[in-house]
Amino acid sequence: MGLIRSGQTELTPMDDDRLTDYLWPIVREMVKTAIENRQNLIVEGCYIPFDWKDSFSVEYLQHIRYVCLVMSEDYIREHFADIVAKSSVIEARLDDSDCDAERLIRENRNNLEQCRKYSCEYALIDDKYEIDLSWA
Repeated sequence: MGLIRSGQTELTPMDDDRLTDYLWPIVREMVKTAIENRQNLIVEGCYIPFDWKDSFSVEYLQHIRYVCLVMSEDYIREHFADIVAKSSVIEARLDDSDCDAERLIRENRNNLEQCRKYSCEYALIDDKYEIDLSWA
């Protein structure tokens, strides 16, 4: 949002695919810098391309842990009211009026397909939203 609000781009939050193309080169280099400086960094969000591994050499990849959280169709249908009720827990969502169960199902189905296509690690939320992401 800082880049959008500062006028560095004319893209809007509704331009998901274009934002990924715009932001990924910047985020990718931030990740590399953090690894080089032995810093811990969490990159969270939807603007990471599923082919992200292609952006890093083996030396960088050994320091990166990627996990995509994916909700199953059954989970979304059973818990949609909870999902909507908690949508502003982390951030104040200004307008989620276009969010419906069918849209979430489509997005999560696509995310799962892309994770499988690009061999990305994912955690499938199917029964309950309780995931162990320990670093084993």
